[in-house]
Amino acid sequence: MLKAVLFDMDGVIIDSEPLHRSAYEQMFEEYNLKVSATLYASFTGMATLPICEKLCEEFSLDLQPTQLVASKRKYFKRLFENGRDFQLIDGVLELIKHYSDNDISMVLASSASMPNIEMIFRKFGLDPYFKAKISGADLKASKPHPEIFEKATQLSGHSSKHCMVIEDATNGILAAKAAGLFCAAYDGENGHRQDFTMADLVVSSFKELELDKIQPYFK
Repeated sequence: MLKAVLFDMDGVIIDSEPLHRSAYEQMFEEYNLKVSATLYASFTGMATLPICEKLCEEFSLDLQPTQLVASKRKYFKRLFENGRDFQLIDGVLELIKHYSDNDISMVLASSASMPNIEMIFRKFGLDPYFKAKISGADLKASKPHPEIFEKATQLSGHSSKHCMVIEDATNGILAAKAAGLFCAAYDGENGHRQDFTMADLVVSSFKELELDKIQPYFK
């Protein structure tokens, strides 16, 4: 039986990709980095520090990755505070309320930094629905490493066989499967750039993850 759902945030709960992309592009411009679409797509689901470590390696930069991290976060915060708009993904709040009404434990497991997570949760009033929140930026390893979902499973209070991950990125799906979890891939607007073949289920609407439709997978 499904008892807990572990949510990714960017691309699953909120459509923040335009803000992140804009912040990265401003950081790339600041450091004169020519990042291809293919390289950028490979970052999806990763925390900012490992992305910046990869950039330093890719472009042989004589910089500390933390300098790039600080730059990207500076631009993201500025965009957020200046009112650049983004919204919850269609149908996700209804799904969250549906799970809450049916006593499903929910844990956020996002590669975003905790300050960004807290900003989003305050903006949309999500805290009452979630048992816990984890930032991959605070962990030793980033997705596709399973650490974040292993910890999220522990925080849910349920065994892995009773947990489901909702992800939209290849790296997140790989992390969920490496943690031994059932993974539903949300095929949203950015899905065409991601590989969903490792997911147990691919959906294009959150209605497909309501309990009457998903519980049969957990018998």
